[in-house]
Amino acid sequence: MFYCRINNHLKGAFDILRLGFWYIYTHTHTHNCVLITSLFSFKLWMGAHPKGDALIKDNRISQRTLGQWIADFPGCLGSKVKDTFHGQLPFLFKVLSVKTALSIQAHPNRELAARLHAQFPEHYPDNNHKPEMAIALTQFEGLCGFRPMDEILGFLKNVPEFRALVGNEAAEELQSADGDPGRTSLALKKCFTRMMNCEKKLFVDQLNMLVKRISEEEAAGKDTSGSNGELLLRLHSQYPGDIGCFSIYFLNRILLQPGEAMFLGANEPHAYLSGDCVECMACSDNTVRAGLTPKYIDVDTLCEMLNYSPAPVSAKLFPCVRDNADPCVYLYDPPVPDFTVMRVQIPVSARQYTVSALDSAGILLVIDGEAVATSAAALSDITLTPGSVLFISANESVSLQQPCKSRLIVGLGQRAAPVSRFGSV
Repeated sequence: MFYCRINNHLKGAFDILRLGFWYIYTHTHTHNCVLITSLFSFKLWMGAHPKGDALIKDNRISQRTLGQWIADFPGCLGSKVKDTFHGQLPFLFKVLSVKTALSIQAHPNRELAARLHAQFPEHYPDNNHKPEMAIALTQFEGLCGFRPMDEILGFLKNVPEFRALVGNEAAEELQSADGDPGRTSLALKKCFTRMMNCEKKLFVDQLNMLVKRISEEEAAGKDTSGSNGELLLRLHSQYPGDIGCFSIYFLNRILLQPGEAMFLGANEPHAYLSGDCVECMACSDNTVRAGLTPKYIDVDTLCEMLNYSPAPVSAKLFPCVRDNADPCVYLYDPPVPDFTVMRVQIPVSARQYTVSALDSAGILLVIDGEAVATSAAALSDITLTPGSVLFISANESVSLQQPCKSRLIVGLGQRAAPVSRFGSV
């Protein structure tokens, strides 16, 4: 049995999250199935990162972590992944249930990650980059990337408290950039940095004034959308007096429906606000934060590293592609080698479905439905229900009997084809 890493600082939406208990089985050429479980959690890690390595608890094998087990049997990763990522599982799978907003943050590229880890290992625990993808399980709300220029300039005009933190000089410089990408990027960086570094008394006073004004306008029945009033009041109620509340005037507000995704590359500012999602990311825990958090913040690093390229919300949605070989499979294939994600929707008519052997290790999560899983590596049949998880080594297939309209999400080290197949018996 494995116990997976759980983070309780995250305030989960218990009424939304249905995947209470988690079960993970590992399949290898040299060992039979090993059960992995964890308690109900707000944030569940599924992987082998040193900070949250799953612990094997099984009387058939000596106690060790998943990372140690992979080190002993690196062939489970598949030869391509093993060679490319030096015998390490290259991705980390998570399930998040977010009720209270998570921090304004970004993740470093490889070069910056190595430098931060060398200088501040207590805050940046590894030297890897951390591109990540969030796939909505329920309606999922977040902030992602800088808004189009006209939206930011509109807030600078209509929200005087926001303009007071940016300053007239920086605001006018942004307005005069006149669409030139280079000038716009530099001016936007100046505006954001000015705001994030303003004196605490100034931003607390301005925030209190803004909250008072919006509250009075709402009480009078006025429309506060021009000040992003509803979100501002919500964030202030969660993090009173926090400079991160003003980030909503710089960053896109994105609302994902179940199955929709956003991909967050290096240096992309973002925050998760509410809802449930599955995350897949490079195997790293490097996060640079600067607001809406009680954790360590590094404002200077964040302001220096960010991608200051304005773009609309539509540019932040990451599309999935239906797999040509299997109409049940939808692929999320980001521009990084560390991972690919598949969403599998099995029709009610299918009585049997096979997740074919891949040349990469994968983690399979059951979202809906029930099935009985069989594998050549398993000692016995495995009953799967919502919340069940399988860690499947390379070159192992899993057959699902009576899948009952199941919905699955699979994270892979690298994509292989064919992915899977189904049939009726």
